[in-house]
Amino acid sequence: MNNTGITRPVDNLGRVVIPVEIRNQLEIKEKDKILFLTEGKDIILRKHQQECIFCGKQKELIDFKEQKICKKCYEEIKGGFINEEEMP
Repeated sequence: MNNTGITRPVDNLGRVVIPVEIRNQLEIKEKDKILFLTEGKDIILRKHQQECIFCGKQKELIDFKEQKICKKCYEEIKGGFINEEEMP
């Protein structure tokens, strides 16, 4: 993680403004969704993008059991890509 040295106060509604320099760098536009993650005592903000839960691809996504996966990973799952001889 990089320390930008930029700080912003939390307002009375709990809002924090993301500085324009960071928004521009990460190509965050008005109405983009931001994902909130926590790690220990850290809050991590990430631009939310739909992506395959297996390979991270962001195109040709389909819904599979309430998750997004790409067509390639779906075909691998559907085709039973695990060799039965390798299973315990």
